[in-house]
Amino acid sequence: MNGAELVLECLKKEGVDTLFGYPGGAVIPLYDALYDYKKDFLHIRTSHEQGLVHAADGYARSTGKTGVCITTSGPGATNAITGIATAYMDSTPMVIITGQVPTSMLGKDSFQEIDITGMTLSVTKHSYLLRDTKDIVPTIKEAFKIAQSGRKGPVLIDIPKNLFVEEIDFEPFQNLKEEIAEEFVEKTEETDVDELVELIRESKRPVIYAGGGIKTQDSINELVEFAKKMDIPVLNTLMGLGSIDRNEELSLGLMGMHGFREANFAISKADLVIAIGTRFSDRGTGVCSAFAANAKIVHIEIDKSELGKNITPYLKVLGYSREVLKKLVETMEPMEHSEWRDEINSYKNTDKLDENLFHPQNILRVANEVLEDKNGTIVTTDVGQHQMWTAQHWKFKQGRNFVTSGGLGTMGFGLGAAIGSAVGNPNKRVVLVTGDGSFRMNLNELATVRDYNLPIVILLFNNHSLGMVRQWQKLFSNERYSETDISFNIDYLKLCESFSIKSYEVENLNELQRILKEADTNEPLFVQCNIDKDFDVYPIVPPNEVLENLIIG
Repeated sequence: MNGAELVLECLKKEGVDTLFGYPGGAVIPLYDALYDYKKDFLHIRTSHEQGLVHAADGYARSTGKTGVCITTSGPGATNAITGIATAYMDSTPMVIITGQVPTSMLGKDSFQEIDITGMTLSVTKHSYLLRDTKDIVPTIKEAFKIAQSGRKGPVLIDIPKNLFVEEIDFEPFQNLKEEIAEEFVEKTEETDVDELVELIRESKRPVIYAGGGIKTQDSINELVEFAKKMDIPVLNTLMGLGSIDRNEELSLGLMGMHGFREANFAISKADLVIAIGTRFSDRGTGVCSAFAANAKIVHIEIDKSELGKNITPYLKVLGYSREVLKKLVETMEPMEHSEWRDEINSYKNTDKLDENLFHPQNILRVANEVLEDKNGTIVTTDVGQHQMWTAQHWKFKQGRNFVTSGGLGTMGFGLGAAIGSAVGNPNKRVVLVTGDGSFRMNLNELATVRDYNLPIVILLFNNHSLGMVRQWQKLFSNERYSETDISFNIDYLKLCESFSIKSYEVENLNELQRILKEADTNEPLFVQCNIDKDFDVYPIVPPNEVLENLIIG
């Protein structure tokens, strides 16, 4: 067997059945081997390497599996860096296989040679440059283990071309697919859990601050069970949305810079904050020194480096959130906090938007009502105003149903992520909410949507501007709109027609509802919603402000 065949055998042993890739010179031998493995792998070839890494990311986030992608050397590898960094910031388990020039050509500025392991050092959990074919099996085995253990993340394997063609004799695989290695995770101290139990029992105004770690650590069911038993309201970071059904009474939704008034006031008035799987991003905390000033903060986290990094907690609990929450549910008697919940509800903004106004909030309400299915619709977004509107107003069901770029804030992420989500979840509806600024960055992936006939619904909010930057210029730069207006109006409908994707332009809610209801669920659909560029995302907490000092709008 040659090295390329061995790579594919290793992937099979790891349970991989889907690959996202783009062939090129350094990986021609790998794709030659793949020709004989067509029955074992679904291969998705995107239009660009950035799109394929975003697709692998969306696949991983929506399924919980490890996303696997393949690029060639040089520009193929460098094109993938933004996607790798996006996955790293949001703790997505991925294995990236990059081709490399032959070992004899390394260090000679050979054609399409680049030090991709060095370039991605700060945005991967680990990276490898292989030198010998015999290293393929143990390296791939270890890469998958690292990607999925502890705080999850991307791992890169750079394989020189000659290793793909060299033949090797090897022993049959022994125990290649093992359980996640516990040596990657420090054990939770029982004394920490005991102290947390006492803090919860003493608390009169507790809240749960649930981050993306709830989803990446498969702790969703345990979180909901704990919250309901203890009758504790749940606040979410952007990445944590979907950790509890938004229709649940205990769900307060998004908190932070664009969080709801009641959510921000809840954490400001709380006497106990149980933070789970969050890194206390500045977009969630506001001024760190004033964050939850009246509360004892407990931080439950798998990554030791996050404990005390941004916020100094009263109690640190290191370990898997799933295990900690199970222990709490088993240990504690039910509690009741109805008075506290009533107080939180009193902070709600009672101003109502005109239900007939063609505003993103109403557009999302109608889309949510029509497109939500029994399996839970997966919503992906790009980055900007549309992302925040979606986070605020879509009624996410419990599960891995919201896929967005949180830590890196990557415009152009959404379409690739939607592709990966659709590939990984053929029985679920996938909706992409995007803006004209973000959509222009990777709209070439419409070709991928059409090539694989992925029934993605694309909702484009077109306000002819880079909306979020423009909003900041309006509020904080004296309305000096510098390079944020998109004056040339691309005909997106004709663009979609060129890809044989049905497309519509809508300007009222009735028309939107009709089109979405009549849409063929087996075909991709593009709907352009023309909105006023002066529609802004509210609430907003100005920079360097406390969470309570929000602009309602």
